[in-house]
Amino acid sequence: MVFGLDGFTLFHILLSLIGICAGFVVLGGFLANAKLDGATHVFLAATVATNVTAFGFPISQILPSHIVAGISLVVLAVALYARYGAQLAGAWRWIYVVTATAALYLNVFVLIVQTFIKNPALVAIAPTQSELPFAATQGATLVAFVVLGWLAVRRFSALRA
Repeated sequence: MVFGLDGFTLFHILLSLIGICAGFVVLGGFLANAKLDGATHVFLAATVATNVTAFGFPISQILPSHIVAGISLVVLAVALYARYGAQLAGAWRWIYVVTATAALYLNVFVLIVQTFIKNPALVAIAPTQSELPFAATQGATLVAFVVLGWLAVRRFSALRA
């Protein structure tokens, strides 16, 4: 690797954080019934790049993070087609909202996992990530994304391209 493992890790983390921030802007756009092209391009590009770079770390076996990245790439492929191929026409509009929201959720899911792995205070209360604080955090996040996704589909479907 050109920058070494530390540089690659930092690059991967920055892509992820950019994707998450832009994704929340896009999700806010859905909720406000606004098509935010600039934020959408950044969100999709950074999120695809985050998932692709997840496969660039040296490994000896497939990890759960690789499975999540693979699922996210499939979800993103549908989102990219819905947005750019189908131009949000007809049912592709709500399919885009659902897949974009799902891709953002998967990125946030991994962020929570990594936070619980790297933060000493969180490691102390959830050392194996099977404890209640971890499960409650992931559960609350999932519920929030389901509700926000549902609202986003309802509100963004009124916008015409």
